[in-house]
This record gives sequence, C-alpha cells and structure tokens, in this order.
Amino acid sequence: MAPRILLARHGQTAWSLSGKHTGRTDIPLLEEGRRGAKLLGERLHREPWAGLKDMEVRTSPLARAAETCALAGFGERAEPWDALMEFDYGAYEGMTPDDIKADRPDWLIWRDGVPDGETLAQVSGRADEVVDWARSADRDVLVFAHGHILRVIAARWLGEDISFAARVRLDPTSLSVLGWAYGNTAIHVWNDTGHLTP
Repeated sequence: MAPRILLARHGQTAWSLSGKHTGRTDIPLLEEGRRGAKLLGERLHREPWAGLKDMEVRTSPLARAAETCALAGFGERAEPWDALMEFDYGAYEGMTPDDIKADRPDWLIWRDGVPDGETLAQVSGRADEVVDWARSADRDVLVFAHGHILRVIAARWLGEDISFAARVRLDPTSLSVLGWAYGNTAIHVWNDTGHLTP
C-alpha cells in the first residue's frame, strides 16, 4: 500500500476568525473550535476511517493544534513535532493581510515572505521533512497542524514549489487527504468540512 497523509487543521480561534496571522502565538480554541474538533473526531472514528487504528499520529505542539488532536480522540497516540508548527511570521505576527498591504500593496506571503521570521525556504524545508516521514513506511499517517504549513505540505507532496500553496484554501477543522493516483502523488480530498454541518 502506498502511504497517504491525512491533514487536520486545528479548530477556530479568535485570530483565525479575524484573519490575523497566527504563527507562534499560542492562541486557544474558541468554543466553536472545540466543538468542531469533537465533530472531526467523531467522523474519524466512524467508517471508512474507524479510528485509524494503525496510523501514526503527530501534532504541532502549539495549543490550538494539540487541543484539536486531543478533542478528536488522538491525544494519547500523538507525538508532538516542531516540524508541524505554523509559519513564524516574524514582524507580521498578529497582523491581517489588509494591515500588511497598507504598507505593501502588492505583498503576497508565498512570494515575498515575512520580515524577521522564517524564510520561504525554511518553511518548505520543514514541509519536506513531514513529506519524507509520511512516505517512509507502508502505513498512513495523520497530522494535526495549521493552515499555512499544511498548505505547504500539500504543495511539497505534489512536488510543487511553496508558491503553489497560494492556490489552495484551507478552513479551520477541515480534513484533507493526500495520496496517489496512477503512480503519481495526488490530492484525494481537500478542505472537507462536511462534519461541521448537521
């Protein structure tokens, strides 16, 4: 079996709701985010996933991802991993894209990066580490992390440059699945939030 990687974005926080760049600031989940994490867990414990008994599970150590993982029922199985932490936004931490564009109208994070934070090459390198781990054995994996790093992981899984991440949206508490089709890496499911609607 060729390995797949399941990507779970953390639940809603006050900063994700307002569009603020939330890198290393340890923002807690809102009640809506906690509810979404439980619903995601219920989904992953039903067929066809059935609790993902043989999967390796890793999580970003940041509270919003680790709590989502725990509320979804995978906390005891998950290993914290710094490679899954969100982009270090440096001087742009806590700012919205509109705040940044007031000074830099043409700014695009995926092309221009951020001052005083991680470089695009550093973020891409961390994503490559996750992709290499996911492909390293004959088993599927599940990761709980953040919007931007998960988008970069998807880009690198597909063999694309980090700039590809600008073309894929990822909502809080979403589930995505990366796998294979005809011998090539592929997106099986992307930004699925069906578990959040009654």
